[in-house]
Amino acid sequence: MSKLFDLQVTVNGKSYQRQVEPRMLLSDFLRHELGLTGTHVGCEHGVCGACTVLFDGEPVRSCLMFAPQAHGHEIITVEGLGTIDQLHPLQEAFRDAHGLQCGFCTPGFLTSLVPFLESHPNPTEDEIREAISGNLCRCTGYVHIVEAVKLAAEKMHGGQA
Repeated sequence: MSKLFDLQVTVNGKSYQRQVEPRMLLSDFLRHELGLTGTHVGCEHGVCGACTVLFDGEPVRSCLMFAPQAHGHEIITVEGLGTIDQLHPLQEAFRDAHGLQCGFCTPGFLTSLVPFLESHPNPTEDEIREAISGNLCRCTGYVHIVEAVKLAAEKMHGGQA
C-alpha cells in the first residue's frame, strides 16, 4: 500500500483537503472524491479534451494530471462556470446556437473556450477553429460550436464580434 498524499486544493472557489493515492488522476479526484461529474473522461490519453478543466485559469487535461499535482492550486470545472439560474455567457451561447447535441464533449469545450474568449474578444472563424482544435465532438460537425463561440463573444464583449 502506498503512502497517502495530503492534498489541499481549491475547486470552484471552495477549499478541499483530502488524502489521496499519489497516482490518483485529477479527473478521478474531481469525479469520485468531489462528485463533480461534469468533468467527463473520454479517451484517457489527453486527446479528446472532454476532461478539460481550468488549472490556475489555464485549460489542462485532467486525465493527464495526478491529483497531487493540483496541491495548492485553483481548479475550475464546468460546474464552476455558472449556475442553472445564472449561466455563463458561453453556456448560454452553446444553448442558444445549438452548439451541443449529446453534451459529452461540451464541458471540455466550455472550459477550453472561456480563457480563449477572455483574450480574443472578437475572434475570427479561423481563430475559433484553432481554439477548438484540441477538443473532439462526434455529433455536431463543429458548425454550431463555432456559431456558439461567435455568439458568446458578442454576449461577453458587448457586441464587438
